[in-house]
Amino acid sequence: MNKLNYILLIVFSQFLISCSTDETQTVTTLNQLVWQDEFNTDGPLDTSKWNYDIGNGSEQGIPGWGNNELQYYTSRPENISVQDGMLMITAREESYEGSGFTSARIQTKDLFEKKYGRFEARIQLPWGQGMWPAFWMLGSNSDVVEWPACGEIDIMENRGSEPTIINGTVHGPGYSAGESISKAYDLVNDRFDTGFHVFGIEWGQGYINFYVDDVLYNQITPEDVPGPWIFDNQPFYIIMNVAVGGNYGGPPNANTIFPQTMYVDYVRVYQ
Repeated sequence: MNKLNYILLIVFSQFLISCSTDETQTVTTLNQLVWQDEFNTDGPLDTSKWNYDIGNGSEQGIPGWGNNELQYYTSRPENISVQDGMLMITAREESYEGSGFTSARIQTKDLFEKKYGRFEARIQLPWGQGMWPAFWMLGSNSDVVEWPACGEIDIMENRGSEPTIINGTVHGPGYSAGESISKAYDLVNDRFDTGFHVFGIEWGQGYINFYVDDVLYNQITPEDVPGPWIFDNQPFYIIMNVAVGGNYGGPPNANTIFPQTMYVDYVRVYQ
């Protein structure tokens, strides 16, 4: 499906899908495009829309970005560039600044932050043990309060060793890291590394809906979390990255092939 047809589908479609017979989900139609990056201009990233996170996290006092990750994030074209209408984030095995791997992580803090709406991206994932691609969000006060008090919404994260499964997750006070509230989506008869899929959330007051393509597979509400619901308090900003290693999926092994690239066709936000 081309980009224009997909926009028209979003505008005119009603998402009236229920995850189970015993749960009524709040579903909205969000059709006003308020922010986007179509990655249509080859070359460097558009820094009017994105910031680079650089380093291994130690500069921020969180070595391994708090997850025992193994990569050093750079802004080099070897790790991140726009080519053929796609954003390419590439993880490489190489010695760089004391790390054994490089990759890239970008975010929209202070450039674009929004409370509520539909946030989506069309992505083809990398694969292999130790790959950890993610499309996620943090609360805009993440630099003044300690995580997870700022809140985190993982629209999509994947263990590269499980190429048919992604997870949608929220983290907050009392339900973070291994205690986060999460649900997996298993792609039937296909893999996320062999083609593009649309990962998205529809977020409104008191709920967050999680989608893969046109499938609504989960809704999380204040009743689902064991701590305070902090997702009505403030706008959030967008993050995209490919981590290597870390607590989520473990380190690469001898069977992991490098380089590995996450291809992003677009990122769009509707209200």
